[in-house]
Amino acid sequence: MAKIKRVLISLSDKTGAVEFARELAGFGVEFLSTGGTAKILRDAGLAVKDVSEHTGFPEMLDGRVKTLHPKVHGGLLGLRSNPEHVATMKAHGIEPIDMVVVNLYPFKQAISKPGCTLEEAIENIDIGGPAMLRSAAKNFESVTVVIDPADYGTVLEDMRKNDGQVSRATNFRLAVKVYKSTSEYDGMITAYLDKRLNE
Repeated sequence: MAKIKRVLISLSDKTGAVEFARELAGFGVEFLSTGGTAKILRDAGLAVKDVSEHTGFPEMLDGRVKTLHPKVHGGLLGLRSNPEHVATMKAHGIEPIDMVVVNLYPFKQAISKPGCTLEEAIENIDIGGPAMLRSAAKNFESVTVVIDPADYGTVLEDMRKNDGQVSRATNFRLAVKVYKSTSEYDGMITAYLDKRLNE
């Protein structure tokens, strides 16, 4: 099972996020976050480290690049059971990230607005979010990945039962949900762009 010590949380839909984070804080986790999510957690009195501080690299290009960094993806993809991975992570100062709580830019809502331009639609295509979700889901043996607020309760229940750990069964179910969700997200983007191509 995956012991949760470090959580990366970055949300467009912040429903229930503060309550979930407060519960997680009771397990002594460290929070990494970005932008608006970091602000609402700090406003709620929670200690948060900015992802830019964690990586030692600033957000840039109008926020297009903030989590695309080896200290994020190495922390998600590194196999805890592989001594070579562990040694490489240590050599490069990469700390494990045990949980990712991410949902994606609201592309559907953006393109539903009257008069939405192609440029506006493009800006609402999430890059870093799907990359983190897919990295975490690929390493589900060690990383819990939460894309849906409806799963907050299940994760907390697991952690309460298992001394701060999330079961393999829960992690696997959540990983499958991630790939289904990112597939649908990419399908929606493809359908929109294909329609614009043929206008």
